Amino acid sequence: MTQFFTESFRSEFEKQAGLMGRFNLGVFGKTGVGKSTLINAVFGEEVAATGIGAPVTQGSHLYVGVHGSLGLIDTQGIELGRDDRQLAKEVTTFVTQQRKLPLDEQMHAAWYCVRALDRRFEESEAAFIRTLAGLDVPVIVVFTQVPVRDGQFHPDALALADHLESLSLPIVAGRPFMTHALRDQFTGQPSYGLVELVDATFLVVPDAVHSALATAQRVDRTAKARQANKHIAGSVAAAATAAAVPIPFSSAAVLVPIQLAMMARIAQLHNVPFDRAALLAVASTSLATATGRQAATSLLQLIPGAGQVAGGVINASVASGFTLAMGQAWLAVCQRASTGGLDDVNGLLDSALVKRLFDEELRKRVPHIRRERPVGED
Repeated sequence: MTQFFTESFRSEFEKQAGLMGRFNLGVFGKTGVGKSTLINAVFGEEVAATGIGAPVTQGSHLYVGVHGSLGLIDTQGIELGRDDRQLAKEVTTFVTQQRKLPLDEQMHAAWYCVRALDRRFEESEAAFIRTLAGLDVPVIVVFTQVPVRDGQFHPDALALADHLESLSLPIVAGRPFMTHALRDQFTGQPSYGLVELVDATFLVVPDAVHSALATAQRVDRTAKARQANKHIAGSVAAAATAAAVPIPFSSAAVLVPIQLAMMARIAQLHNVPFDRAALLAVASTSLATATGRQAATSLLQLIPGAGQVAGGVINASVASGFTLAMGQAWLAVCQRASTGGLDDVNGLLDSALVKRLFDEELRKRVPHIRRERPVGED
C-alpha cells in the first residue's frame, strides 16, 4: 500500500510542479559587481552550478537559464558603458517578443546591481534602467557589498544612493536596496538586506508567479509560509465544496486527491524534493498505508466523535476543518525538514520524530473541528 501512496503522491507532485510555473528575473549590472554572489545567496548555490544558460537567439548576448521554478536572464560578453546601444536593442527585442508568450515565459522583474563602494553610477546605466522600465519591467536597484557598522551604512554608499534618488529614476521605492550577500569571515560583516530585497520583488511581480518566487528563493521563510497558507485555504475550500452535500465515509476518498495536492505544493514551496517528501508523508500519516476508503477513514478517525457523525457522513465543516488541520500539520513538518531539523545523528530522517511532530500539530487543531449532530442530539 505504501507503493500505491507513493505513486499517487508522485503524480500530484509532478502536477503541482507544472501548475506552479516559473518566476523569471533579469539580473543586470557591470562585470564584477557581485551579481553571482547575490543570486547564489538568494536562490541557492546549485543555481550557479548549472551555469548561465543558453543564448536567447543565435549571436545574442542575453542568456536564459532555467532552474526549476526560477528563470534567470543575464548578459555575457557585453558591457554597459561600451555596448549600451547593442544591449538596449537586444533587451527591447527580447522583452517585446516575450510579451506574446505565456506569463511564465516573460521577464517579471529586473535587479540592476551596483557595487556601492565603486562610488560611480554612469549615465549609460541610468539609460539602461529607463529602457527596462519603459518596457514595463519593474526595476529594483541593488547596492551590493555595502559595509554597515552599528546599524549605519557606509557614508559613500549613502551618498551614491542620494545621487540615484536625485535622478528620479523609474525604480522600485525610488532608492537602491542596500545588501551584503555573504558574511565576511575576516571582518565579521554579516549578511543582510536579502529578505527586504525579496519582499520588494514580491510586491511588483504578478500574483500568478508568487508561488514560483516563494519556491525559488531561500532566504524568506515567511514568504514560503504565506504561499503555503494560501494553498491550504484553497484546499479547504475545495474540500468544503466536495462535501457541500454530506458524503458517507464510503465516499470519503474524494478528499484524498485534494489533500495530496496540498501536501505536494507545500513540500515544493519548502524545496523538499519528491523522494524526501514521500518519506516524510509516509512517516507523518496513515494516509500512506491505506488506499481509497481506508485512507480517508483512517484520517477522519482522528477527529473526536467522527464515527458518530449523523448517518456516518462527512459534512462540509468536517471536511474543510480536517483539511485545514492536516495542511497546518504538514506545513510544520516541511518547515522543520527544510532546515534539517528532522534528521537523526546520522543525518537520516528520524521517522518517529516526524510522526510525533505531525500528530502533535494535527491534534492541536482537530478538536476545533465542529461535527454535524443528529437531529435531537444535545
